This record gives sequence, structure tokens and C-alpha cells, in this order.
Amino acid sequence: MKEHLWEIIFYLFCFATFIQVFYYSFFFSRLAFYKEKKRQQSQQHPVSVIICVRDEDENIARYLPGVLVQKYPTTHEVIVVNDNSVDDSKYILEELQKTFKLLQVVDLKQEAKLISGKKYPLSVGIKEAKHEIVLLTDADCVPASEFWIQKMQEAYVNGTEVVIGYGAYNKRPGLLNKLIRFETFHSALQYLSFALAGKPYMGVGRNLSYKKDVFIRNKGFSSINHIPGGDDDLFINKVATKRNTKVVIDKDAITLSQPKRNFNQWLRQKTRHYSTARYYKKGNKFLLAIYSLSQFFFYPLLIVSAVFYSWQLTFIIFGARVLLQAFVLFKAMKKLNEADLWPLFLFFDIWMFFYYIIFAPALWKKPRVNWS
Repeated sequence: MKEHLWEIIFYLFCFATFIQVFYYSFFFSRLAFYKEKKRQQSQQHPVSVIICVRDEDENIARYLPGVLVQKYPTTHEVIVVNDNSVDDSKYILEELQKTFKLLQVVDLKQEAKLISGKKYPLSVGIKEAKHEIVLLTDADCVPASEFWIQKMQEAYVNGTEVVIGYGAYNKRPGLLNKLIRFETFHSALQYLSFALAGKPYMGVGRNLSYKKDVFIRNKGFSSINHIPGGDDDLFINKVATKRNTKVVIDKDAITLSQPKRNFNQWLRQKTRHYSTARYYKKGNKFLLAIYSLSQFFFYPLLIVSAVFYSWQLTFIIFGARVLLQAFVLFKAMKKLNEADLWPLFLFFDIWMFFYYIIFAPALWKKPRVNWS
């Protein structure tokens, strides 16, 4: 009886491995081996960059100049929506306006009722935008280069209405920084690869663009106003399609943010982010769930199969999967400027088992009202 049990577990291990190999081969390889098509001609579109802030005077002073000094000769504006800040945000913005004439400030002095998070200030910013293309980032983000606007707007060709970019975190010493950056990369590996496969399901507000018409046509955030958060991923989940969505995978188009400094802060942040995933379309949830479950059960099944069935067969299968994984991750990490994480990829792969245990409960928790 026990022999049959170990055999069944071995076959389950093989099945989990097959799923992993399929995702790495069919989905993730699209990001790893992505090559941008050569353009016959480059067009520059007017762009409205929109940033919402609330009590972020230090971030404004430190990071906003990186957006304001972008090298983009075509008409563009930077709109900062100051949402009821009580710190020195207003005065810092006034000083920056003296130097940068393209900076437009919208001061909100009244709280929006029954609309959670930053959906209302973001809606106001989009409404105030003079241009059709809006480019979004956060107050604690800075573009990795002076060509961020240029690179992001270049994707608007052939009916493009949504452009998804990569929002990374700054490199800092310590293991926590590497865990945060790997998780951010791993998420991007999924949403960028899925978009390249014609199945876009989310973007991150740190680096995201879409047309104003898409926002108006879908009545803004009206369908998700009751949900805390979701102004980026849930909106994109609703409006992004195979035909209207492009991704920008260019080191000059990355935005950089400050990572959390301790584990509890990161736990709260990720709990808030994952609490919106339950509202994704069913097809998206199915694809993400299958991958996550195969990843979660992979190592327990591997250990049991190696100990009680056949360690030779188990490690041959494991080795084949690791070789494919190593190759795809190396190429993908290099694409997104995260190559320093690659030597630890096997450690991160094992860590994901514990990651799911820690963060999976967020999928069932009621989302908390939070501005950011």
C-alpha cells in the first residue's frame, strides 16, 4: 500500500514539474528572449505624467526632480495632485514650479466620500491632463534614466491603449532587500510575460501608462471605487486586452523606488497588494493559481519522492527543471537589470515555499482602506 502511495506522490511531483516547465517555456521565456521590433519611424506623442501625493514632502524634494528633468522635446506636462497634505508638500511644490514651468499642481482640500485609496486624486489628475497619453508613477519613485518618458511613449503604435512598465526597487545591502527585489522581479516575470503572451492581467502604478480615452470610456474607477486599492492592477485587469496592450522592457524605462526597511513593513505592503487579487478575472486567477500551487508543492513532493521512491529519478527530473529555470531567469533578470540576484536563484526558489505560507492568507483577508 505504501509503495503505491510513494508512486502516486512521485507522479504528482512529475506533474508539478511539468507545470513549472510549461510556464517557464511558454510564458516566462517570452520575457527572457524578448526583442523589441525595429521601428521604421519613431513618433513622439504629447504626454501627461501624473503623480499623486499625500504628506510626502521628503519624497517630492528627493525624487520629483528626476521626473521634471526628463529629456523629452515633445510637449509634455507633469501633474502633481496634492491630496490634503498637511506637511510641507505645498511649499516644496511651489518652489519647484518656479524652476520647472511644465509642473502643474492640483491641490485637493476635501476628502472624497465613499472612494478609498488614491482613486479620487488620480481621477482628478487624469481629468486635468491636457494630453491623451497619461504616464503614472508614485512620489517615492524616480526614473532610472532621463529617457523614461521617451521609452514608455514609444510603445503607442498600432492601436495601443495600455503600456505596462517595470517598477523596480533600489539595491541595498542585506538579505531583506534581495528578498523584496526578487519578489518584485518574480511578479514582473509573470505580468510582463503574460502580457507578451496576449494575456495581460495587471500593471503597477509605479510605472504604468494608458490613454485618457480608455479611462473615460470605462467610467474611470467607478466599478472598483468600493475596493481599497486596485487603482493600478484591477483597472488594468479590466481594460487590458491582447490587442491594446504593450510592454516596455528597457533598462532606461525602469522606475526605482525605496524598498521597505524591515520585514513587518514589507508584510503590510504585500498584504495590501495581494488583497485585490481575488477580484481578477477568472481566467487570470486560474493561470496564476496553477503556477503558484505547482511552485508551492514542488519541494515537498521532491523531498518525499527522493526519500521514499527513487532519488535517482527524482534528481534527474529536478536537474532538468533547474537547468531550464536557471537559463530563463538569467536572461530575464539581465533584461530587467536584476542580474545580481541570479546567483541566489535556487535559494529564492526554495524561499517561495515559505513566502506563500506567509503571504497567501492576504488573498482571503478583507482589504484595508489605505491611501497608497
